[in-house]
Amino acid sequence: MEPFTALLLVTPLFGLSLTPPPAALAPSALSQAVSQPAAFAAALPPLQVEAAGADEGAAPSDEAEESDDADGAQEADEGISREQYGAMMRQRADIATIHKPLGIATWASMLMTLTLGFFQWHNLYGPFQSLEDTPCVTGDGIIFGESQCSGTPWVHLSSAMLTTALYATTFTLSLMMPDPDGLDEGEGAYASNLRTHKALRWVHFVGMVSQLALGIVIANAESFGMDRANDYDTLQALSAVHMGLGVVTFGALTWSGAMFLF
Repeated sequence: MEPFTALLLVTPLFGLSLTPPPAALAPSALSQAVSQPAAFAAALPPLQVEAAGADEGAAPSDEAEESDDADGAQEADEGISREQYGAMMRQRADIATIHKPLGIATWASMLMTLTLGFFQWHNLYGPFQSLEDTPCVTGDGIIFGESQCSGTPWVHLSSAMLTTALYATTFTLSLMMPDPDGLDEGEGAYASNLRTHKALRWVHFVGMVSQLALGIVIANAESFGMDRANDYDTLQALSAVHMGLGVVTFGALTWSGAMFLF
């Protein structure tokens, strides 16, 4: 067996294969390499090292760009960036630290105002009594003295002004509190309570505004062409509505606060 034939048979056993030499390594080319090395080098095919290196280097860059694109798409879907989200959560935490104590102060002040308003209503109109039977006319059962029967009810008015200031501050803070996580969404108990809390916010807001409007009218009845002697029934009805709104408003505020106080 000739050596070349034996080589062809044995080579596959070692996992190798024989391929014909490239044209650059042909006998004539080898002779040229010896006699003219410069021309031989110029005839060799160019190496693809730079191209391969460029491809390998481009892969991480492409992955980074794809990652940035994915993050950008996610932020676009959410509508806020990570920095904005962090700022909103910090703002929510800062507001929450003062919103709760202000809410408690508002509740206490409203309770005092409601109590003083009941005393005022009792003195001037009694429990739906006629003008002749009211404490201010009979002189019996007047709370805080006869000075409360005429002129400006300063005790009740001062308490109402304090309550209004506290309520306005607390209500404004509730509107300024961001909710990037949508905590009022979902089927959980917390989400349900938060939705109720937000709904009650508008109930006691309407009650507060209505009370202020009626209080101004009743306290300045003469400016609106009414007086106790000739328009007692009208003023008594307005006072009853004013008192009823106070009870409803206080109830809504109590319910709203108790949901997150205990």
